[in-house]
Amino acid sequence: MNKLVLLSFSFILLSVVGAAAQGSDPARKNPDYDEALAKKLGGNDNGMKTYVLAILKTGPNDSSVKGDERKKAFEGHMANMGRLADEGKLAVAGPFGKNDKTFRGLFIFNVATIEDAQKLAETDPAVKAGIFVLDYIPWFGSASLMATSDIHKKISKSKE
Repeated sequence: MNKLVLLSFSFILLSVVGAAAQGSDPARKNPDYDEALAKKLGGNDNGMKTYVLAILKTGPNDSSVKGDERKKAFEGHMANMGRLADEGKLAVAGPFGKNDKTFRGLFIFNVATIEDAQKLAETDPAVKAGIFVLDYIPWFGSASLMATSDIHKKISKSKE
């Protein structure tokens, strides 16, 4: 075999093996990839991570908690969500619109297990009061959700 052909073949083989060893196809490399941001947000190589999605549903005490007790429970509910978001434990939360189910809202907890999500939900005064009950399911989504709280603080005119 010609030395030039052998040398060329060896170079190509080494290039392919080297790219495979690095675990990346240069043609698929994202030029916008920010390794520090991915690490900060907890993303894997595809920018994804595990969360627990929790659907808040109408609880057994919803209609019986009234007046100042209800107001206090919801003030605590809002404050608790803010605290959990500030601690990086709650990625996203919000109410649902009117629906024919008992669905009231959702939490996307930045935890890997349902048990950890349950512990966080138990800190919510509206959950403690039985206004809400939750259903939990593991969810795999974009790690970019972890930037939502910081972005929200910049686009909300009020502090609430």
